[in-house]
Amino acid sequence: METSAGVVLYRYENLDNLFLLLKYPSGHWDFAKGHREMWETNKQAAVRELAEETGIKDIIFVKGFKKRIYYSYLSAGRMTKKQVIFFLGRTLEEDVRLSDEHLEYVWLNYEESLERVTFDNAKRILVSAHRFLNFMTK
Repeated sequence: METSAGVVLYRYENLDNLFLLLKYPSGHWDFAKGHREMWETNKQAAVRELAEETGIKDIIFVKGFKKRIYYSYLSAGRMTKKQVIFFLGRTLEEDVRLSDEHLEYVWLNYEESLERVTFDNAKRILVSAHRFLNFMTK
């Protein structure tokens, strides 16, 4: 099974949490994520992938949030199983420098993000992150 790691990244602006979504070449919108190298922890991979894909290096992880999704995809004629481990992180950075792996980016509030995210498993991660943040502020 392949392992990737990613970040549900948000920043606080105008009394609202804005989430970072990336548009992938296939047309879907999702979070920053990528393959974990053998020598990395999941969190190290998430930090590296975020920096490579967005240029954002200033991230504060929200303690206690760690979610996994599982899926399969076709690669070179065979099905490959994959897990992606997501962390929740906050940044003060607004500017994004996209890598050539993505076409666009957008910072959106929760409702807009939920509409924009393409896949159901990513929507579930976003819902979990939103609930986690709301629980922390009460």
